[in-house]
Amino acid sequence: MKRIKFIKKTSKLCLVGLISPDFFKSTKTLKTDSYTNSPMSICTWGFSHANIISGSELENGVSALDAAIKGASVEESNPDNTTVGYGGAPDREGNVSLDACVMNHLGNCGSVVAVKNVRSVASLAKDVMEKTPHVMLAGKGAEEFALSQGYKPEDLLTSSSKKEWKKWLNNSNYKPTINIENHDTIGILCMDNKGDLSGACSTSGLAYKMKGRVGDSPIIGSGLFIDNNIGGAVATGMGEEVIKTVGSFLIVELMRQNYSPQKACEIAIERIIEKQLNKPDFQVAYIAIDKKGVAGSYSIHNGFSYCLYKNKVNKNYKSDSFYN
Repeated sequence: MKRIKFIKKTSKLCLVGLISPDFFKSTKTLKTDSYTNSPMSICTWGFSHANIISGSELENGVSALDAAIKGASVEESNPDNTTVGYGGAPDREGNVSLDACVMNHLGNCGSVVAVKNVRSVASLAKDVMEKTPHVMLAGKGAEEFALSQGYKPEDLLTSSSKKEWKKWLNNSNYKPTINIENHDTIGILCMDNKGDLSGACSTSGLAYKMKGRVGDSPIIGSGLFIDNNIGGAVATGMGEEVIKTVGSFLIVELMRQNYSPQKACEIAIERIIEKQLNKPDFQVAYIAIDKKGVAGSYSIHNGFSYCLYKNKVNKNYKSDSFYN
């Protein structure tokens, strides 16, 4: 009897050993096709005009990094977007501060944190990468560097943002809103006509945050990560939760293990959810592309969408989510 049990157990182990690890992975596939080495741009949320600008730049032969920054600058100058650039919601003291980072196909990166009075922080992050020996500059140091590079100082608090801030002061209730007006951090991933990948991420952060608060957006590996041999990912939503799992880096590493961009985004979201005792009352969403130009996206809650530019056509797609 012992011999029979041993043979049965051994047979089962041998069978498991013959099955590829990929067998146990999700068979869920992307709704979009593969576009190997074709210029493409993907961005968070419904920033259609920004993504069209990025895509058009790529079609004209602009590098992936410059195209991503060009797209980000559209929202940085959009006063109707209350979470990016000019017109961004201020902190609790009424001051607008911006964060941004960029990363190129060579693995070089630049970041700026808690910058006031400078609108084009994605471009400034690139200058940090290319014109300083550092990766990240913060606060006054970043602002002084911007002035030395010819950036014009300006008040980023618009009249409408100031009005909303004063209204908030009446009760000072700090509660981040899920999918706030379909506007949030703008993250852009681009593939140029050489097949190189780069990305940019820009935000004014959470509305009415504590002075000095920094989220995931300027942190390489959390808000954005690129590996030109594998792919890229970018995050949006509650930055504190993205930081805890180093979300964008996690997604790229999962793709390195042959997970699709879609499945990698799903696992990264599940990694956040599994740490929560209750259903999360915050939103986090990811977008990703791999070296073949296959895209993926996933969010905690329903309501997230992304724009994808390919073959000179830009479309907005509703993302799948963990909670519908």
